[in-house]
Amino acid sequence: MLHTPLRRSDWLSSIAGAPVSLKLETLQETFSYKFRGALNAVLRLCEGTGRPAGLVTASAGNHGRALAAAAATAGLPLTVYVPASAPKVKLDAMRALGARVELSEDYDEAERRAKLHQASGVVYVSPYSHPYVIEGAGTVALEILAQDPEVEVIVCPVGGGGLVSGLAIAAGQRAAIWGVETEASCPFTRSLAAGHIVAIEVQPSLADGLAGNLDPETVTFDLVRQHVAGIATVSEAQVASAIGQLAAAERLIAEAAAAVGVAGVANGRVPLSGRRTAVVLTGANIDIDKLRQLI
Repeated sequence: MLHTPLRRSDWLSSIAGAPVSLKLETLQETFSYKFRGALNAVLRLCEGTGRPAGLVTASAGNHGRALAAAAATAGLPLTVYVPASAPKVKLDAMRALGARVELSEDYDEAERRAKLHQASGVVYVSPYSHPYVIEGAGTVALEILAQDPEVEVIVCPVGGGGLVSGLAIAAGQRAAIWGVETEASCPFTRSLAAGHIVAIEVQPSLADGLAGNLDPETVTFDLVRQHVAGIATVSEAQVASAIGQLAAAERLIAEAAAAVGVAGVANGRVPLSGRRTAVVLTGANIDIDKLRQLI
């Protein structure tokens, strides 16, 4: 696992009216922060005499790729259920790492099939609702606060809530944690307003890595409700603009899911009030044709 850079963004700081830095998880192993949780899960599951016979998961792409890399180092077989719409760059990487890839109609179906796949000795590792995955994701906050102890706000994209939960638990009272969803898929926004997990109609989104409903059994809903300062939403146009601006102003490649947090800050969706802020740029696994189209 790499200790990734925390880099000042003059472009984002000028727009936000606050000092803003980018946590470059785009440079992490497998080009995504997901490697932190995946590696932690594999190491913890292999402790002592409880080594699993194999692993199974559901993923929009990055978690599957990360878990495939971690499982390969431990010699564990892995099956990943993914939506058929997952980017080719992610599917190819999972297969190259030795994972068995099963295509599903959408993410919700992939998650249902993965949970049913569990057999004797095969462990299901949720991409967001697993204690070891959440624990690993929390190391992002620990690194940010070690690199810049004056950071007051940490912003990240939100899908299933594993990253935002891990950040909030790890940061404690040292920084306020804000998550950002897309308007096309905002189960936390809707569920928090209702006071319980509700099913939403997921719309097509550039941020395919965040799209999908919450598992009714997820631990992240209560963690977000208890520990996260707030959840904001952004439009598809704002996400697309953030990808282009990251390339133009920062010379950084980011997939749409990774750009969601940046879009939230750039469009004033997160109330920074001049506070020192770090935005987690979560991944760079975008198909080149899609990147070219957006830029």
